Amino acid sequence: MKRLMLSGLFAAATLVAASAAVAQDYKERTIKFGTQNAAGHPIVVGMDKFKEIVESKSKGKIKVNVFPAAQLGNDQFHVSGVQGGTIEMSVMNSGILASQVPAFAIFDFPFIFVNEKEADAVVDGPFGKKMHTRLEEKGIVGLGYWELGFRNMTNSKRPLNKVEDIAGLKIRVIPNPINLDWVRALDANPTPLPFPELYGALENKAVDGQENPIPTIKTNKFAEVQKHLAITKHVYNPQSVMFSKKVWDTMTADEKKLFIDATAEAGLMQRKLSREAVSKDLEELKKAGMQVTEFSPAETLKFVDRVKPVITKYAANVGSEVVNELFGELVKLRK
Repeated sequence: MKRLMLSGLFAAATLVAASAAVAQDYKERTIKFGTQNAAGHPIVVGMDKFKEIVESKSKGKIKVNVFPAAQLGNDQFHVSGVQGGTIEMSVMNSGILASQVPAFAIFDFPFIFVNEKEADAVVDGPFGKKMHTRLEEKGIVGLGYWELGFRNMTNSKRPLNKVEDIAGLKIRVIPNPINLDWVRALDANPTPLPFPELYGALENKAVDGQENPIPTIKTNKFAEVQKHLAITKHVYNPQSVMFSKKVWDTMTADEKKLFIDATAEAGLMQRKLSREAVSKDLEELKKAGMQVTEFSPAETLKFVDRVKPVITKYAANVGSEVVNELFGELVKLRK
């Protein structure tokens, strides 16, 4: 009996020691996690879910502070902060990272993805993982992809029923060369502006319009300064969840796994929420006074034809290997 008791005590002590060892693999850390998106946006809800998962599974040892609405600065400030380790995490349009790795411009190509299912398969598969690997030499670790969604056009001047209606409008774009060129291809005037400056530019009529997914238009209250919304779905934006490599290299294997798993788990919820928000937010925008039009299939084809030369131009910049790999994946998915 005494031997059995000693055996049981030894087993219990072993379990306690093992639990302690696991707990010790999580160091006391505070992580800053920033975005341009406003509170209530599906991206920010995803960040809150990520925070909940990490803090729960680390038993409070790792704290995640979420900074929405550009509280830590614009996208470029986030990129440099992540590279320098002053901002541990950020989530932003993957295409913005073309400033670091030119191949990322492929995520700003118009009319690449037909639907969200295609986009998920590409970014969650070998192609998306390989793209994030390219960031490591720039001091950035890609943990996974969330989504902003399909972009649509708004303006304060007139309803957009056909491609020709876009001509002459001054449209704010993400500050990337490809965005300037596809807007020029529509005979409109692109104005590159950081996102935090957009509402004021629309309010002051410095620009006539902008293009963003429906949930972004709604959460940033663009209906207050824009009357017309055209459903064009001209670009799909995946969002890269990024971590500072400088900080990443100081983390334990268990911490890294926790962050990767939490990104994936929160991402499933975030994408679902983002997609459910589109129809609900569209109705709210209509109630707020926005007049909504939708391009017909024929007009969409005209739009595609107008921007094809831009895709050809930037395919050369991105590189044939990257372009062929992406389009090869899409061909397989569409069989």
